[in-house]
Amino acid sequence: MPEQNAELEKEIGQLAEDYRDRSPQEILRYALNRFESDITIAFSGAEDVVLIDMATKIMPGVSVFSLDTGRLHPETYRFFNVVRERYDIPLEVFFANREKTEELVLKKGMFSFYRDGHGECCAVRKVDPLRRSLGTRAAWITGQRKDQSPNTRSEIPVMEVDTVFGEGKLIKFNPLANWSSKQVWDYIRENDVPYNELHKKGYVSIGCEPCTRPVLPGQHEREGRWWWEEATKKECGLHSGNIRPRV
Repeated sequence: MPEQNAELEKEIGQLAEDYRDRSPQEILRYALNRFESDITIAFSGAEDVVLIDMATKIMPGVSVFSLDTGRLHPETYRFFNVVRERYDIPLEVFFANREKTEELVLKKGMFSFYRDGHGECCAVRKVDPLRRSLGTRAAWITGQRKDQSPNTRSEIPVMEVDTVFGEGKLIKFNPLANWSSKQVWDYIRENDVPYNELHKKGYVSIGCEPCTRPVLPGQHEREGRWWWEEATKKECGLHSGNIRPRV
């Protein structure tokens, strides 16, 4: 098994280099053609809808999933339904682990993350359902961009072997890795792509309601997430492989 994983990492590493300067559509076409029904798109924000818009033009009916933590904004729930109807996709929604969430809330209350950090809450509300959603897939597609978080995402490749999920066999595609926020929003405007109405209220990076706030002009988008924690820890567990130890 370790030898097979090493061979896969070598293959994907070379493909990432070959596709490094390719367009998001070219990366998506490769991913969708290679994995077909065994690949899914993670959907939560503006970048993800751009990917859905691109992907459905290549492969209508592509698999898309979202995570419902139980703490999302009302606007986000409405946005889920807008995207589902706009692209005629059977949006899969995976919910927080009920038993572990109830246990955490009973033990520490509803807002322990302000004191203890967001990791524990995200583990039961986001990581657990993500693990279930990816358990039957060979690959997944994310909307990560390098400029979203210079502290944790500046080196993400356009494709990689997932080091957190899938036991070293799950492939992770990041077609928008090299795009800027401006390119994302230019695409949204030019292609009439729907977006979360919270963006009109100053929100840029949108997560759970207690952990998300609008950003001021000049602030980086990630400053609106987990603002009480240091920037090097601002990953929720879905992409915790981006966090590298300090040397």
